[in-house]
Amino acid sequence: MTGQQDDFSHLDRAGRATAGLARHPRLTVNIAIGGGILLAWFILGAMAIRGAEGRLPGAGAPGDVVLRYLPQLPLPDFLDRFFGLCLTPAPLDAGSGAQFLALIAMWFLMAVAAMLPSAAPMIRTYCEIAETARIKGEPVAHPLALVAGYLCTWLVASAGFAVLTLIVHAFASSGRLLDPVSGIAAAAALLVAGLYQFSSLKQACLTKCRNPFSILFSNWSAEPSRIFGLGLEQGLWCLGCCWALMLVMFAVGTMNVFWMALIGLFTLIEKQTTGRVPSRVAGAILLVWAVALLVVSA
Repeated sequence: MTGQQDDFSHLDRAGRATAGLARHPRLTVNIAIGGGILLAWFILGAMAIRGAEGRLPGAGAPGDVVLRYLPQLPLPDFLDRFFGLCLTPAPLDAGSGAQFLALIAMWFLMAVAAMLPSAAPMIRTYCEIAETARIKGEPVAHPLALVAGYLCTWLVASAGFAVLTLIVHAFASSGRLLDPVSGIAAAAALLVAGLYQFSSLKQACLTKCRNPFSILFSNWSAEPSRIFGLGLEQGLWCLGCCWALMLVMFAVGTMNVFWMALIGLFTLIEKQTTGRVPSRVAGAILLVWAVALLVVSA
């Protein structure tokens, strides 16, 4: 846009700021993504501190000793209720609907915190293509449509992980929903995660995640609905890469922020490197860990 179309001097200060964000969607996306990731880590960190304080010494998750020394922050009542639903065991009955929704929100926050950073290169690629199209005067769908599609995929996946959490809790001996499982259950989670690292499906999804330009460019559209669909598709490829790694959280404690950060960092590195070495090394570590747990549990 040029000329009078770029003249927003007739607007008030808020209007000029809004118009400026509309003309520079990359800034809007960076603020939204950065703010969302920081907020997710803040909420999860506060929940992890609350959970560590409620566990007995020696019976908690790795990192609880460190978390117990961190101060509890004053939080709104709705967050206290949210933490209570996730951290307190409840029977699987008609009254567990609120707890199920809370678990979906918790897993979604984990996806935002650990997985959204690894999608940043894909989002940046879209912004670069969109910026080129905008300079040419072509219509462009806002990048947030792509981000919304990506996050919707993980929202649906979060519902699946919430169901799995309730199932694991029903059969495990752990006292609370987010406590780490032990024995055969933990070994099974690690075994599935480790074997999947060597699978061809994992590599196919990883290849798609490593090369977003060809997918975004070949399916380019100015319609927000189609860009939303592209976000869904990229979210599916990301889910295909990472769903098994999320199972590790059951073995170390679902709210273990240290392992969550480690998995998020590994996912980012894995998507930015070529070859299968990172995947195979991680798979080998998980398999050895699973075998060790089986031996100890025998």
